[in-house]
Amino acid sequence: MAQGRNRLLTASVWGSCALLGAVLVQFVTGWGSGSSAGVINNLAYLPAVVLTAVLGLRLILAGGLDQRERRAWILLEVSFVCQVVAHVASLIQKPGYPAFSDYLYAGAIPFVVAGLLLLPAAHRNRAERVKLLIDSLIIVAGACMTLWYLEIGPLLQTPGADPEVIIFSTAVPVLDLLLLFALITLLLRRSETGAAVALLGGSMAFKVVADSTYTIAYVQFGVYFRPGDWPYLLWAAGAVLTLLAVHRRLRQNGPAPAERPGRGRLGWLPYGAVALASGLLAFVAREQSLYPLGGMIIGAIVITALVIARQMYAQRENRRLAVTDPLTGLSNRALIAERLAEVTRQPLRADRHSAVLLIDLDRFKPINDAYGHEAGDAVLKAVAAALRAVIRSGDTAGRLGGDEFAVVLPALPTRAAAEGIAQRLVDALRTPVIFGDALLSIEASIGVAFRDETTLDTEQLLAHADAAMYAVKRSGRGHFRVYTPELDTRARDAELRRAVAGDELVVHFQPVVSLTGGGGMSVEALVRWNHPTRGLLMPGAFIDLAEETGAVIPIGEWVLRDACRQVAGWRAANPAAESVWLNVNLSARQVTQPALVETIREILAETGFPADRLVLELTESVILQPDEQTVARLNTLREMGIGISVDDFGTGYAALSYLRSLPVTVLKIDRSFVTGIDTDPDTYAVAEAIVRLAQAYKLHVVAEGIETAEQARCLVEMGCGYGQGYHFARPMPGPALAELLESRRVLS
Repeated sequence: MAQGRNRLLTASVWGSCALLGAVLVQFVTGWGSGSSAGVINNLAYLPAVVLTAVLGLRLILAGGLDQRERRAWILLEVSFVCQVVAHVASLIQKPGYPAFSDYLYAGAIPFVVAGLLLLPAAHRNRAERVKLLIDSLIIVAGACMTLWYLEIGPLLQTPGADPEVIIFSTAVPVLDLLLLFALITLLLRRSETGAAVALLGGSMAFKVVADSTYTIAYVQFGVYFRPGDWPYLLWAAGAVLTLLAVHRRLRQNGPAPAERPGRGRLGWLPYGAVALASGLLAFVAREQSLYPLGGMIIGAIVITALVIARQMYAQRENRRLAVTDPLTGLSNRALIAERLAEVTRQPLRADRHSAVLLIDLDRFKPINDAYGHEAGDAVLKAVAAALRAVIRSGDTAGRLGGDEFAVVLPALPTRAAAEGIAQRLVDALRTPVIFGDALLSIEASIGVAFRDETTLDTEQLLAHADAAMYAVKRSGRGHFRVYTPELDTRARDAELRRAVAGDELVVHFQPVVSLTGGGGMSVEALVRWNHPTRGLLMPGAFIDLAEETGAVIPIGEWVLRDACRQVAGWRAANPAAESVWLNVNLSARQVTQPALVETIREILAETGFPADRLVLELTESVILQPDEQTVARLNTLREMGIGISVDDFGTGYAALSYLRSLPVTVLKIDRSFVTGIDTDPDTYAVAEAIVRLAQAYKLHVVAEGIETAEQARCLVEMGCGYGQGYHFARPMPGPALAELLESRRVLS
């Protein structure tokens, strides 16, 4: 229904515009004469101006406008209504000038001026507002000089003219000057609040030109335009643009989009106005002698031109200094932001690709620390030289700050071109920098992001490049990488947290058995992600990211709760499961949480799982340098009866002394020390030494990664009590492990 109404409305708008085409027909063919031409002209206007007023009222009543913009459209609506009444009056009034309709046309202008000035614009400080006002007044002053000479002055000197005619005729160009002031202010604000404002500005420009040429032609040349002549065509075009502006704004259905900073392409307008005024002055003085008046006028024009040239040069220099990094001579952050804004505003094309490269120097801080900031500055200058040597003439290279750089690559023929530039930069930045007697070696990590449907603004484009750059740093540094959604840590972090909330995680269990044939068994809880599109993911696909972003905390809590709940269920259903120990991994981030102990206590109370059957497995990074709070938390957990295990022992740098000072009960030997113990005597000796060490500290020893019976036999010889690996069982879902326990009970 709504779609049908929108189509009908659009058809009505374009139908009204088509009716105004009668003015174009009059202009081309000369159709109609005398009073009939005026009637045809006014009848052609009526549908368009009535529909403009109706749509303007609908826009105001529909809501969705902020307070300032609503006030602007209310004022514009008053002018629309005046236009409707004026066109109706022109059909029924008697001939004469100025007529009632003329007063209505003129009375609408102040409301248009006020409405244009109230339209939304970005916030500006006081200095910017003063500059905008001065620029607008310069242009209006130039126009005022022209209109005074060509219109107002001659009108005031008309002998024997009716005073009412003189007053009204001079009032129209004055009102047009006000309209010009509002229009120029709108243009100089570089507002990009949408096509509606651009259409409205175009409409007012047509009106100013038509009004001025109509009066100038009559005053200066005695030419009187009638309906069907070209000024009437401009007025009709203005009415069409006004109708389209209101219709376009109504279709936006919400607040006007925020203004984006422009590059001041209309900044020449004040100088154009000065040139116009100077040209007019020279024209008026063309018949004067060079001495004394003519020479003074020419000198004033020359001096004004020189002042303008100096001002423009100063502005260019100020602009250059404002957007240049003083150390490297590259663009600074402000200009890079401008170039990126231009890139994101451009429409997407299949044959044109734009990209941004974010560059971060590797091992730059040690150079500053070892050789001083002068050496660091030398490196930064060398990097700037390398960037200039590699990029194209139309590209922009800049320093964002510190040792971070960016390159904006617009309008590339292919994506491979950006990757080629990135690789050349990687190679160029590997060249050592000579500083005194030192040879300073650096590399760079580069993230590449392309402008596409997902990069709607500068922030998103930079965020994508930043994600790609940090992926390079995580994977070894010194190369480049192109952004893919999988690298977006923020998006993946949000996805991980949604997975926890949406029960997409599952827990599998792997048995830990006694190698000596004794009773009792442990199970280690291992998390999996049942991704809705990528299938079942192993921990290696997401745990590192979860550690980096902090999502591992809610994941760890979920795993502990679900594992305790499942094993508690086994214990209730199967008496043989009462002796089963549950091993759950505890991340380094979880250990640092002040509420860790309370969280574990609540989970045990909620699930009914006994604390003395729970073992928490810690990585060596926690054991290496535990602070007082960490030691206190681990001691509290141990006092609750919970076992503490060191996981993957031997892969990190754990100090042996901490095995005595921390409440550790179990030591798990990493699989790398198990592989090869049945074939390599040296590997056997190392594994045996670890087992003896654990025994010396009175710790239970678990060997991971056992895949053959021979490996298990060797571990028994060493005195290792427990083993875990594919030789005994692979990780399996909870129900499968519950069946395994049930089968063991039946067999026993």
